[in-house]
Amino acid sequence: MSALPNFELHDLKPAVADFRREVLAGLAASPRRIAPKFFYDAAGSHLFDAITRQPEYYPTRTEIGLLRAHGVEIAERLGRQAALIELGSGSDIKIRCLLDALRPAEYLPLDISLDHLRDSASGIARDYPQVRVRATCVDYTREFPLPPIAPEAHRVVFYPGSSVGNFEPADVRDLLRWVAGMVGPGGRLLIGVDLKKDLARLNAAYNDAAGVTAAFNCNVLTRMAKELDAQLNVEDFGHHAFYNEALGRIEMHLRAQRATCIEIAGQRFDFAEGEGIHTENSYKYSEEEFGALAASVGFVTEQVWCDAERLFSVHCLRVGALS
Repeated sequence: MSALPNFELHDLKPAVADFRREVLAGLAASPRRIAPKFFYDAAGSHLFDAITRQPEYYPTRTEIGLLRAHGVEIAERLGRQAALIELGSGSDIKIRCLLDALRPAEYLPLDISLDHLRDSASGIARDYPQVRVRATCVDYTREFPLPPIAPEAHRVVFYPGSSVGNFEPADVRDLLRWVAGMVGPGGRLLIGVDLKKDLARLNAAYNDAAGVTAAFNCNVLTRMAKELDAQLNVEDFGHHAFYNEALGRIEMHLRAQRATCIEIAGQRFDFAEGEGIHTENSYKYSEEEFGALAASVGFVTEQVWCDAERLFSVHCLRVGALS
């Protein structure tokens, strides 16, 4: 039990069997793939935090700048004393910007990395004793029971970091419908969306000179070896990331540097040199494209904040007619 009276942690973390099942299905698919949610064990979460500090990686510092610059306006839009639900809480810098402006009655962070979530959420409970913090370790891409929320509290969802870009556009609609159902008519979603921009800047952001993104990508192989007893050589695979202009997305792959194989649970997967595993997409949108996507499932765009270079956007959406 937590020594902090305003903190509780619910562990609904997916079982190792779920990880194994999804990895086996992904490696058997064509093209081969591993879902990006599996990047985020403790080591992967720390590596991602390091990515956000790289000079090439603009999204995090730009989004933080927007939250700090427009905190009062954002709070006026969202309403104070809310039940604030954060998807993929990860690092706590952004949520602290929002907590300072919004002063919610309770904060419900959801994240798949248990250690990272515990550290972040307990720190917030300590520093914001007036806020009830109820953290849930969960794969929020699947159905799960949300901790009960006082019926009189208005609900606000915060989804930072442009993590929405990891979903295919059709899956974004499903996610937005789920959020709309969670917050109810008139409820709001504050969401970070990375914008389309020149190819050089996009490609540099996912291929930092220090190699931190490469280490982050390869860490999923280390996790497979540790948790699934996978037989593989991490050095046989290399990081490959590029902007696919036709599809409007960054793609990340683990590409075989030489002929190799991965063995898991008695199954063997052979890789020719150059063959890869697709580990992540990060779709980029124009303001109008994302607004239209949100409107297609019943959200109304109330306001969009962008930086001066138009690198990143934060959208305040209100649930209108549910679709």
